[in-house]
Amino acid sequence: MSIPLRYVVHQGPVIGALARGALAAVASKGGKSQVPGPWIEKTIPALPSDLLDTYVRHVGGDPSSYRGHVPPHLFPQWVFPLQARALEGVSYPMQKVLNAGARMVIRGPLPRGEKLQVRTRLDEVDDDGRRALLRFVAFTGTAAEPELLEAQLNAFVPLARSNDGKKKSDRARVPAGAREIARWNLDTEAGLDFAKLTGDFNPVHWVPRWARMMGFKNVILHGFSTYARTFEAIVRARFSGAADRIRFFDARFTRPLVLPAKPAVYLDGEDVTVGLSPSAPAFMTGTYRSSHD
Repeated sequence: MSIPLRYVVHQGPVIGALARGALAAVASKGGKSQVPGPWIEKTIPALPSDLLDTYVRHVGGDPSSYRGHVPPHLFPQWVFPLQARALEGVSYPMQKVLNAGARMVIRGPLPRGEKLQVRTRLDEVDDDGRRALLRFVAFTGTAAEPELLEAQLNAFVPLARSNDGKKKSDRARVPAGAREIARWNLDTEAGLDFAKLTGDFNPVHWVPRWARMMGFKNVILHGFSTYARTFEAIVRARFSGAADRIRFFDARFTRPLVLPAKPAVYLDGEDVTVGLSPSAPAFMTGTYRSSHD
């Protein structure tokens, strides 16, 4: 079911951040940045419960798992605007940036219906001339407990064409013996629907012509949509809907997930992979830890 447009009215800060990033990209001349950068801080208003519940259902979760709480994997929705500010003065072609992965350390639930304190900074830049890897750290919490959620975001910026990349046979794959716990049926609108709920309207996720200009066969799913869907698949399969059991989730986006697609989530112990079948190339690899580990 398509997500209604009414949720877009809550995405002003993210859309504005994307617009500023696009304008900055036009003026970019390339170069390195001093890190770590300064902390960018903000108090954000409480997110509407209707938006939160619709988002949870969209990524395959049960809203009853988050009674009184904000789903932690929604953090890009409030971190991205601050991340854009942290990138001011950073001279990279940000129109080419792709999310490379994310990590969450969940120390406690984020209260629903309350203002949240957020701070982030550009923590590290690894630039070898061919590509730049940017790492951000962000904390979200309340005035009393400002570090309930610690998040790390990794971004990849291609700078030059490389001929020494990994061979296809060396790329991440779904383990042959992994157990399938969920399968998604994703149509070409999945990226646009996720954007309506999070504000990430990067056209590579919902405009086919733009995606092809960027080198993809069609639009690609947001990495953070894969991340959130996988989190919820683990919650259902391992913890019977008890979302607060997961305390750590680290993932790397290894291959663009071109839409439409029917990928599955696979578990091998506490390692998780997203792909089409066992032994097939992986779109995402990661690991999680629970409160009893």
